[in-house]
Amino acid sequence: QLQASGGGLVQVGGSLRLSCTASEDLNNYVLTAWYRQVTGKEREQVAVITSSDSIKYEDSLKERCTISRDNTKKMVYLQMDNLKPEDTGVYFCRIVGGSYDYWGQGTQVTVSS
Repeated sequence: QLQASGGGLVQVGGSLRLSCTASEDLNNYVLTAWYRQVTGKEREQVAVITSSDSIKYEDSLKERCTISRDNTKKMVYLQMDNLKPEDTGVYFCRIVGGSYDYWGQGTQVTVSS
């Protein structure tokens, strides 16, 4: 139900825009979010946007990323700028509705120094 893309290899200071395509109508969702999994660490929430447009970011990315959505295209985006090596990991999108909770398959982000 979710397809994430946009990851890749980028140098320190570079930017990436992750995309997540949903098969569900985003107007019926409660929240959409991006998570990342770094090797050896637990999966953490990076950014979340609710149906009422409330947005929250993980502290280390607060000034460097922007979450957005396009309901007509059933897309959720995560723009990440000024990337750092510690941002390396697998990024997952998630959409939660009243009766569902879907995760995308993950897209790898690698930041080289």
